[in-house]
Amino acid sequence: MSGSCPDYDQERLAALQGARRIVGVDEVGRGPLCGPVTAAAVWLDPDTIPPGLGDSKRLSAARRAVLFAQLQGMADIGIGHASVAEIDALNILQASYLAMRRAIAALALPPDFALIDGNRLPPDLPCAARAVVKGDARVLSIAAASIIAKVTRDAIMADLARRYPGYGWEQNAGYPTKRHINAIADLGLTPEHRRSFKPIRNIL
Repeated sequence: MSGSCPDYDQERLAALQGARRIVGVDEVGRGPLCGPVTAAAVWLDPDTIPPGLGDSKRLSAARRAVLFAQLQGMADIGIGHASVAEIDALNILQASYLAMRRAIAALALPPDFALIDGNRLPPDLPCAARAVVKGDARVLSIAAASIIAKVTRDAIMADLARRYPGYGWEQNAGYPTKRHINAIADLGLTPEHRRSFKPIRNIL
């Protein structure tokens, strides 16, 4: 594969070092002003990896949806969330780690090694792990996790948009877009807004 596409090298390396069940882990939703942070853990069968797996940020919504559906049938997937209340109580970094641990715990079979997107490892992981900077663009199982997490959280935000219309969450997924900020000024805050985030604190 070209350098711009994720590959299976990190999983192979972990297997050579003795790991038997290797998962990729990624989260989405650190930056938004509202909604949960969502993580996914994915074990890929090396013999049935859907073609075209890539970093969720570089794929169209339609392509992500296709890959999401394909992965359901050929991978072991765990999904974990941390709520707005947990984000406000813990801080966004610790809430992201909590969502990652929940995603790993939700897998059908426990892994013995995790490849985690980022430069730091969550504490209290149930298995050995390695942090991979820009892992969603480099490691196939992390790319798969990024797609699962993004499609899952986008669906949650679209559902919340129906409950709290006017903020544009079905399009901005809760990120601080101009429309979202203007809507907060016009409509006020919802229970889904993260009170600990600076733009929200400033409004309060």
